[in-house]
Amino acid sequence: MKSIGKPNLLARLRIEIPVILAPMAGIGTPALAAAVSNAGGLGSLAIGAMNVESARTSIRELRALTEKPFNVNLFVHRRARPNRVREAIWLDYLKPHFVEFGVEPPDALAEIYPSFVDDDAMLEMLLRERPPIVSFHFGLPSEERIAALHGAGIFLLANATTLNEVRQIEHAGIDAVIVQGIEAGGHRGSFNPDADDDEFSTLTLVSQAVSQTRLPVIAAGGIMDGFGIAAALALGSHAAVLGTAFIGAPESAASAAFREALGRPDTRTVLTSAISGRRARAIQNRFTELGNDPGRPPVPDYPIAYDAGKRLHAAATAAGSTRYAAHWAGQGAGLSRAMPAAELMKTLAYEMREAISILQWT
Repeated sequence: MKSIGKPNLLARLRIEIPVILAPMAGIGTPALAAAVSNAGGLGSLAIGAMNVESARTSIRELRALTEKPFNVNLFVHRRARPNRVREAIWLDYLKPHFVEFGVEPPDALAEIYPSFVDDDAMLEMLLRERPPIVSFHFGLPSEERIAALHGAGIFLLANATTLNEVRQIEHAGIDAVIVQGIEAGGHRGSFNPDADDDEFSTLTLVSQAVSQTRLPVIAAGGIMDGFGIAAALALGSHAAVLGTAFIGAPESAASAAFREALGRPDTRTVLTSAISGRRARAIQNRFTELGNDPGRPPVPDYPIAYDAGKRLHAAATAAGSTRYAAHWAGQGAGLSRAMPAAELMKTLAYEMREAISILQWT
């Protein structure tokens, strides 16, 4: 059995329980992040989909709820390549779905999320607010931005889905790496969405990453309970990221329909790019089925395609339908437990200790 607990990283993050809340844009809230941090883990706040003022307000709201460390997550995707012809074809393909709910599709699509790659205003805000920890999804910022954040005393994490990305993260001077297995809910954190995806399982990627990098490794993907956390620790991970496990918490912003879909034995998740333009894992519904349509035209780049996805979801919701919702969730969704975040943290810690005692006994 490999070293369990890895107190060095936990000490650097100033957390007591090796649990990091996944940021979960649109679902995570300052209240959820604070509850996890206050319970001894590391709460996370997704600001990649926010403008600077909203991000600043959310960080300050979170700070008002906890004196403990927390993580702020940024999207560092490559800029979308607009293609008006491809986007028009995509909107024409989606038109029958819009019309079903009595609305016309938009005339054009926009790149709804900026990338931290060139968002100077977001960088300036972070240097002023100085959140304790910042994490990157979809890639890495420039050396200058990394140096600026380090210079402000900020601890940096980055997400990897392949061993090559792990090596890039180490070379860039990031402090620790989150390795995301194929089981993970939401968007794959791949640097290049057009590259071949090895589709490593979480535990396989953890085991290989631990042997190939000097960085502390953090496991992410499909982990729903303390026994899964212990398994990741046994393979050399320092901590585990859990997202879907916390969606059912009252502190999350999940809809009633989303909560109802979690925890059912027949809950099935699939990977699709049809919703946003990037591969992401969601609970299967009418929208995810478009990913398997042999007649589907090429999907526009992320996040341009997401503009259409969000508009279609809004039209469906207004008509009382949840069939086009982006219910991002990991493969362990059927193991979801609806309980307050603090209670879930206690449960995870108990299960983890039980698993570790069994492993040590054997």
